[in-house]
Amino acid sequence: MSADLSTRDRAGFGERALVNALLVAAVIYALYPVLWVISLALSSKSTPELRALPIPREVSLDNFRLVIGYGDGERAWLFARQVVNSVVVSLATAGVAVAIATPTAYALARHEFVGKRTGVRALLMTQMFPAVASAVPLYLILDTLGLLDTRSGLVLVYAATAVPFAIFQLRGAFMAIPVDLEEAAMVDGATRTQAFLKVALPAARPAIAVTSLYAFMSAWNEFILAATLLGRESAFTLPVVLQSYVGEYDAQWGAFAAGAILVSVPVMAFFYVAQRQLVSGLTSGGVKG
Repeated sequence: MSADLSTRDRAGFGERALVNALLVAAVIYALYPVLWVISLALSSKSTPELRALPIPREVSLDNFRLVIGYGDGERAWLFARQVVNSVVVSLATAGVAVAIATPTAYALARHEFVGKRTGVRALLMTQMFPAVASAVPLYLILDTLGLLDTRSGLVLVYAATAVPFAIFQLRGAFMAIPVDLEEAAMVDGATRTQAFLKVALPAARPAIAVTSLYAFMSAWNEFILAATLLGRESAFTLPVVLQSYVGEYDAQWGAFAAGAILVSVPVMAFFYVAQRQLVSGLTSGGVKG
């Protein structure tokens, strides 16, 4: 009997060791690109080796100074303006997308009306085509409206692409909320609007947080439309700025890596602060479709 138990223990230990080894390998595989970018950003070489992990012999912050324009007042002001552009555009995109998608998703989840299924299918069809495919029509529309090369025009374009996904995400969240909660509130004297604002909306807060983050990140990281619709350097967003370090015949990989780190910091900070809301929002939004 004891021999059987020891055999099982050894087998269980071997399985756990194998699983742990696989997990460690997966973590190393996932972290390698991050370590590569950090090492490249801290390297003092102008053209570091790109084939392997470029471990810097001497840590230097020159690449970060180059990106932020340290010591150059005009360049520093320009970079600060570009950071503001990205922040304003991303926050405005998230705000507009959530403001439009929330009542729309609630109506699709709670009410039956003529054209509901057709509208849902039309929204689904918009997700089948990449936003890049509409770059030329968007350029002509913004040019006609006088919004070309402006933050307002970029917000409209980004919000238009983020709204359909936001509607589907929030629609699932509202469908997962029991209708009995709102009906009980209306029995107690609340109107339909009050039931929505005081019952459904707080219950869907985690899903709204996830949707806001998606809209924010889609605008924060987008490059192709921004490069197409923006021409002035002072109007650039950060992804367009990063692309300027990689030219056709020359590339400043150290500056590119340093800029990538600076661009990633705000998103990572937001993830860290709102991680509980985001996890619960992802699960609540995927219960029903």
